Amino acid sequence: MSSLVALFIVAATIVGAIAFGFLVVRKITMSPRELVVGDRSFGPILLCVLFAGEALTSFAFLGVPGWAYAKGAPAFYVLPYSCLGMIVLFAFGPLVWRRARELNCLTNADYFASIYQSDLLGLLVAVCGIFFLVLYITVQLTGIQILLELAGYGSVKNVTAGAIAFFLIMLFVFSTGLRGVAWVSLVKDVLVFGAILFAGAVIPIQFLGSPLHLFTRLRETYPDWLTLRSGTMPNGTVWFVSTVLVNGFGALTWPHAVAGAIYSAKDEASIRRNAMIVPFYILILVFVLLAGFSALLLMPGLKGDDTDQSFMRVVQTHYPAWVLGAMAGAGCLAALVPCSAMMLAAGSLFARNIVAIFSRSFAEKEGTALIRISVVIVSTLAFVSWATARGTLVSMLLVATNGATQFLPGILLSFRSRRPPALSIGTGLVVSLLFLCWTAAIRLPVVSGINVGLAALLLNFLVVGVVTLAASKRQPAEVADREQV
Repeated sequence: MSSLVALFIVAATIVGAIAFGFLVVRKITMSPRELVVGDRSFGPILLCVLFAGEALTSFAFLGVPGWAYAKGAPAFYVLPYSCLGMIVLFAFGPLVWRRARELNCLTNADYFASIYQSDLLGLLVAVCGIFFLVLYITVQLTGIQILLELAGYGSVKNVTAGAIAFFLIMLFVFSTGLRGVAWVSLVKDVLVFGAILFAGAVIPIQFLGSPLHLFTRLRETYPDWLTLRSGTMPNGTVWFVSTVLVNGFGALTWPHAVAGAIYSAKDEASIRRNAMIVPFYILILVFVLLAGFSALLLMPGLKGDDTDQSFMRVVQTHYPAWVLGAMAGAGCLAALVPCSAMMLAAGSLFARNIVAIFSRSFAEKEGTALIRISVVIVSTLAFVSWATARGTLVSMLLVATNGATQFLPGILLSFRSRRPPALSIGTGLVVSLLFLCWTAAIRLPVVSGINVGLAALLLNFLVVGVVTLAASKRQPAEVADREQV
């Protein structure tokens, strides 16, 4: 009976949010530009709820408290990287918006292909972007699976939960586009804020007396839990700083973040206002960390993937089914909304930058339908990825983020009057990704204590510089040979 109550509340929450999204966009004609970037009409409010909605995902709802439970102080990296991301967005977002609007870019692969005048570079960026987005979507599917299993008190099994999540997300993004995602973010954020405040404030007060008593107990039981290791030790200060840098750049490199926070904006001022508001929004993550620390004291002993379920297991054990259902429903929306934006970004990359390479006339004529079909294809890839290769949410997200950050050299160097050739950008991207694949194969998360993502990024910049220098030396020689002839 308890499982039926909890699952009914989860279902009502999700169906209600999806119905609201349909209602908002029911009279809007879905052109490719409307579907992908909301017709470039979003002001600071919609930008804020959309971008913050993409930040408050199942990773924030489950992965962050899971790391607070399993790792302690290293989990604090989620706070400074969000602020750094907004500084990056404030400084460079308007510049990207200006060029993207001039060139009619809807995806980050459009941007690379247009700026560097190379469809092949756009194809490379699209393939890589889809791969990283599929991995990130897998994180969201895993989050929904965990929440449905908890809400069902074990009666909902892995494959069933994943299939339900797959169908709901695909249906939602197939129909509503980015505008529907943005409006549903309003509903989602209200519910997620309530759930996170409950987990991070009510649970510590009820069981531990107060957040202050929580930290007192934590210091007594786990004396080093709130202290970062020094230097290059695993998850130490060097890792912490490098991880903050890698994740902070994501505001400018993730395909769905670029579409949602930059390309969809109606003007440059909206981007800057959004960047100023979001850090206050992200402060809610403090309560997420408190929820993880509370779970460590109330329900110790969880290992591996189970740490992602830590504070939700506390709710399942100590609260009635309707509370569990409300929390799980909010958490499912925390995955559903950003996952929709990711699927839309991946689908548009496939349609505009892969199919268009082979049949541009078809891609332009059937643009909206092709993007929707592409969403189904990407959703299927994500489902297969989820079914075959799952891990802890934070670990999976860090792998995807390290890869997506490698787009940064191409974006920053696009602002120069003398840009490097497309070959330099493509070579740097390929070499850095091969380096990341190698480190993943040998399970090397750091290089001399530095997050491998930052090490790969430095290698990326180095390769771009070397190839550009070689190309510049070769070009004058070719010119001289032609003049002699």
